[in-house]
Amino acid sequence: MATSVRRTTLTLPAAPVGPASPLPAVRAPGDIHRVELPAGQDLPPDMARQLTYAPLDSLLPVGIRDGYGRTRTETTLDALVIENDRLRATVLPGLGGRVHSLHHKPTGRELLYRNPVLQPANFALNGAWFSGGIEWNTGATGHTTLSCAPVHAASVPAPDGGEMLRLWEWERLRNLPFQVDLWLPEGSDFLYAGVRIRNPHLHAAPVYWWSNIAVPEDEHTRVLAPADEAWHFGYEHTLRHVPVPESGGTDRTYPLRSEFPADYFYGIPDGDRRWIASLDATGHGLVHTSTDTLRGRKLFLWGAGRAGRRWQQWLTEPGTGGYAEIQAGLARTQLEHVRLEGGTEFAWLEAYGPLAADPAVVHGGDWAAARREAGDRLEARLPRAEVDAAFAAWRPYADADPKETLATGSGWGALERARTGHDLPGTPFAESTLGPDQHPWLALLHTGDFPRGSGVPVAPLVSAPWRDLLESAPPGPGTDLHLGIAQWHAGDRAQAVRSWERALAHGTDCRPLYCLAVAEETAGETARAAQRYAEALACVPDDGPADATEHIAPLLPALVRAAVPALLAARRPGEAAAALDRLPPATRTDGRLALLTAQVALAEGDAAAARAVFDHGFEVPDLREGDEVLSDTWYAVAERLTAGSAPLTEAARTKARTEHPLPERYDFRMRAV
Repeated sequence: MATSVRRTTLTLPAAPVGPASPLPAVRAPGDIHRVELPAGQDLPPDMARQLTYAPLDSLLPVGIRDGYGRTRTETTLDALVIENDRLRATVLPGLGGRVHSLHHKPTGRELLYRNPVLQPANFALNGAWFSGGIEWNTGATGHTTLSCAPVHAASVPAPDGGEMLRLWEWERLRNLPFQVDLWLPEGSDFLYAGVRIRNPHLHAAPVYWWSNIAVPEDEHTRVLAPADEAWHFGYEHTLRHVPVPESGGTDRTYPLRSEFPADYFYGIPDGDRRWIASLDATGHGLVHTSTDTLRGRKLFLWGAGRAGRRWQQWLTEPGTGGYAEIQAGLARTQLEHVRLEGGTEFAWLEAYGPLAADPAVVHGGDWAAARREAGDRLEARLPRAEVDAAFAAWRPYADADPKETLATGSGWGALERARTGHDLPGTPFAESTLGPDQHPWLALLHTGDFPRGSGVPVAPLVSAPWRDLLESAPPGPGTDLHLGIAQWHAGDRAQAVRSWERALAHGTDCRPLYCLAVAEETAGETARAAQRYAEALACVPDDGPADATEHIAPLLPALVRAAVPALLAARRPGEAAAALDRLPPATRTDGRLALLTAQVALAEGDAAAARAVFDHGFEVPDLREGDEVLSDTWYAVAERLTAGSAPLTEAARTKARTEHPLPERYDFRMRAV
């Protein structure tokens, strides 16, 4: 069977991803990947340098994706299939180019963890993400902002004369294009992925890449890699050097033998072949290998503890099998960014396929023998030299023009091409892809001003060239708002505040006030931030205009969600309660707003009412990875119920935790507490 690329559809129970937040992402991103190195920690020099190189301090220009819920309905998704007589890979171009399935025909085995549902959750850098399959993570530490976004796709010629499936997009956090070429040589048991990240600019740029592979997990699953040591990262923000396979008295290569979620970044010696495999009780499973540019290998495990199991249920259907992730990246750890000089590129080849090894050796007590057995079986199935040769064969085809367009991504690459004239062979960003988010910026580029009467564009641009254009443009609501956003991203906070204050004078909507409120919060001015939020709430009508756009209608609930915590911090619970009361009943059923209702009741001294919210039950659809707000609020309520109006003592705290144990449905803690 000749390799083919074709369109198809896939039907899954899915919760819609929903719209992006109407508020600019000027808040600092979460810090779950912050590293606190112990004193005297001895790190390899390149690792130490890359751990502190260009960490992400803003999500701009990307917006937050938080418009999803947890109600799933049967949904038909566009999909692309690449297959030969041995393998069939199913790809979702509308969801970051995720490889949803990798089916090995001779054995009938599904090599990946194939999630039976599509349930967005707050794991991507900008919110919406879902579990399962192979995801292509680029941009900065964490899951890509493209997790639930469309990418471009086309068929292109393959090195053996067949077809490849090309995925490509313009990544906005680092302002860089990337591509993934999926290729199945005729008769091969391995899916090849040729990956390229280009820096078309004159300046250097920080680069991040990790290919994350979800694999089925049970008590017999073992993850093997050619390493005797690893760097362990947990949700305590520490990075520790540990032995492999056993640390703390437990063999950590079996994901379900750990209690809490954790990352293990394997230290593969320089010169050794780079691979990682997940094998079951019979010695069967998936192996991943690559050319040497893709240096890192990692195991992510949820662990067998209550919270880890809760997260697994949260991301899929209760009662279905769990998963772990084996991963491969450009650096030793996911906490690093690698410098890419202007006008250069990173390129490599990955291979994904089935592996069968002797289970007695794989699961034996001799780690060296176990990993040698897996490595030898890999070499017999797919020699290292063959991967290097396939990479060399692919390189001339990376610039090949697409034969047939199969899916369309965003227009941001086309906008950058319009500004710079960059020539990017193989990854055309056609003018036809420009859409409503890009049109105001295109007008700024061509006329020097935002078009009047077109409203304020929601999607900002913050790079230095666009900031220069904004600074040269005539004042106006769009110009001043977005100039402030660009200045904020550049670290010029005082100028950003002045720009947002000018935007207010143009009679624009509440967004400049929201930005000013965030600026006050960032500066630690709690009372002033609360006042700004109150002013922003006051300028949003309870009932939007009849012609309210999709960007205007959600402003009130989004602003209430941001304002209530600030009002509580400023000890203004009455105003926080009034803000919640402005929302229509249908909106207030949202789990995040239910949590805020409980927090407001507690702040007003009504712990019983706060507890009633928990007893009634709610779910926070966009609960952030590592966020302990549910357990923290539960115990705060329990402590006040126990102590009453008396001062809270340590004895009362202990009694509260004993008498009011945290229900499992609210336990998402990813560390020992």
